[in-house]
Amino acid sequence: MQVALTTIDNPYDPFTQFDLWYSYDNVKGYHTCEYLARISNVSSDIPSDENDILLEMAIDEAVSINPLGLYKKVTAK
Repeated sequence: MQVALTTIDNPYDPFTQFDLWYSYDNVKGYHTCEYLARISNVSSDIPSDENDILLEMAIDEAVSINPLGLYKKVTAK
């Protein structure tokens, strides 16, 4: 199952409308991809399935320490 981190106000689907989603995210100053890259431990030195687990763990962490209620976890349809 694919998961992603997004903001509650972003109207675009990060799976099917990534360019629009990314543009909206950056215009708002959220920089969610960069934030997720900072808090995740993904690496090109480990298998992709392990990276997927690490990425989901980072998404769960971002959602759990979300004092402004800005972030949410979404799954691909």
